[in-house]
Amino acid sequence: MPYQNPFDVLSSGKATWNRWRLAYADIQGYEPDLHLAQLRGVDLHGTDLHRADLTEANLQETDLHEANLQEADLRHADLRNANLSDANLWRANLRGADLRNANLSRANLEGAELNNADLSGADLHGANLAKALLSAVRFDEIQVISEDFAEADLKKRTDAQERKRERVADPHLSAA
Repeated sequence: MPYQNPFDVLSSGKATWNRWRLAYADIQGYEPDLHLAQLRGVDLHGTDLHRADLTEANLQETDLHEANLQEADLRHADLRNANLSDANLWRANLRGADLRNANLSRANLEGAELNNADLSGADLHGANLAKALLSAVRFDEIQVISEDFAEADLKKRTDAQERKRERVADPHLSAA
């Protein structure tokens, strides 16, 4: 089969994209290359984008409701005002992503890396953030935090920082 540019396939529509992902799963590259893709405002509702390389992609105002973004690379992607409700972002890399005012309600972010991401104004109602990495995440005006937020890696990092502060404050502990 001749090479098909992943962006061209996706531009043909989500039904064509999903059929292509199913039909050629064994010969596709590990990550369909959509690096720097300009997908602002596109309807990708329910699209299979698992393991796709969407680094630095423009996904502003894109409908990714119920999309499969498992293990997708979304580093530094622009997801402002995107609809990611009910999306599967299990183990997705969202390091440095701009998620301001994004709808992440009921999204599965378990094990996702969100370090240095901007979640200002995002809706996280019912989102699963268990085991998510949340170092230096910006949470200004966040709408709702889910029950699973407590299991995120931010807590572990905070505990480690607290132990370090205790060792500095008590010289007997720092010698141990």
